[in-house]
Amino acid sequence: MIVDVFLPSVLFLIAMIAIFLYSRLDKKVNYLVGGKELRPKHAILLVAAIGTMVTVIIAIPQHALLGLFLFAYTAILFLFTYLIVSKWYLAAVPAVLFILSFFYFWNIYTFNLFAILFGIAIAVYMGVLFTWKTTVAFAALVTIMDIIQVLITGHMEGAFETAQKLGIPAFIKLPTFPTMGTTYLGLGDIFLFGLLSIQNTRKYGKKFGLNSTILMTIVYLLLQTVLLNYVPLTNGFPATVLVVSGWLTSLAARYIYNSFISKKEKVTTGVI
Repeated sequence: MIVDVFLPSVLFLIAMIAIFLYSRLDKKVNYLVGGKELRPKHAILLVAAIGTMVTVIIAIPQHALLGLFLFAYTAILFLFTYLIVSKWYLAAVPAVLFILSFFYFWNIYTFNLFAILFGIAIAVYMGVLFTWKTTVAFAALVTIMDIIQVLITGHMEGAFETAQKLGIPAFIKLPTFPTMGTTYLGLGDIFLFGLLSIQNTRKYGKKFGLNSTILMTIVYLLLQTVLLNYVPLTNGFPATVLVVSGWLTSLAARYIYNSFISKKEKVTTGVI
């Protein structure tokens, strides 16, 4: 049987880091954006933009695409670091290191490192900007979009191959463990996992945030194991389905637990 506990473990650690940084930076990000929040209608536009970008990536000239991504990644890294250190000359260091690494020291370690950093940065930013309703709308719509782009149009596979050819850190590439092999996970899936963990913490508190992230990781591991062993993955599989399934499972578990506690209290107090 093919089993990979490494990727789910990395996802869990990423989510924990995202939650920690969110708790330290939420006020700064909120001040930076002027206290604005994205509504469900904005989630529709965001998902539409993501889906369009996935399709357009295949047609954009590679040099232009590379320039666009390098600029976007450098800007995100600079702004995110600036939130932490509050000094522009210190915030510029990681951005410069990214550019130098990309052109002179690019390997699997720097590739994965910066991909993870970008995923965390976006999750923290969106964790502040998204309301709970926006998160629900976004999770539903981005999952539908992912299913279409992976299983129907195949554009996600084409975008992945383009990013892989250019060396753009739009995904992470990890060895499987304990089974030998290699696995890939898109930056959007990393971001979504972190975002949902942050939103669970934001709405229901730190304890549920931790417990829900653990449960999301377990569900991801179980579903990934089923896919690796029983489902032919010729063109990949929409990982958002795994992430959102874990999220919904955590919410269902919370509802069942609270219902059980409520019923138990009623029996104890003699209230029916």
